[in-house]
Amino acid sequence: MPLIGFGPVEAIVVVIVVLVVFGAGRLAGVGKALGTGLREFREEARTSDSEGSEDDESDEEVTVSSADAADEDKPSSSG
Repeated sequence: MPLIGFGPVEAIVVVIVVLVVFGAGRLAGVGKALGTGLREFREEARTSDSEGSEDDESDEEVTVSSADAADEDKPSSSG
């Protein structure tokens, strides 16, 4: 037997508490706002995943050969 069960009785209690807190008139607006927020979150997560895979390809490590590094350490004698 689970310690915390969520059955039909608990669901009815949750619905009653939500109705008392928000009221019947505002419940539709709260549901609409919740649905809109959830939809926007899913879209952003989906676009973030597709952009992340493209960024991984462009983040290649750049190596500098030892000859190039030695040239950079020497001061330039211009002028």
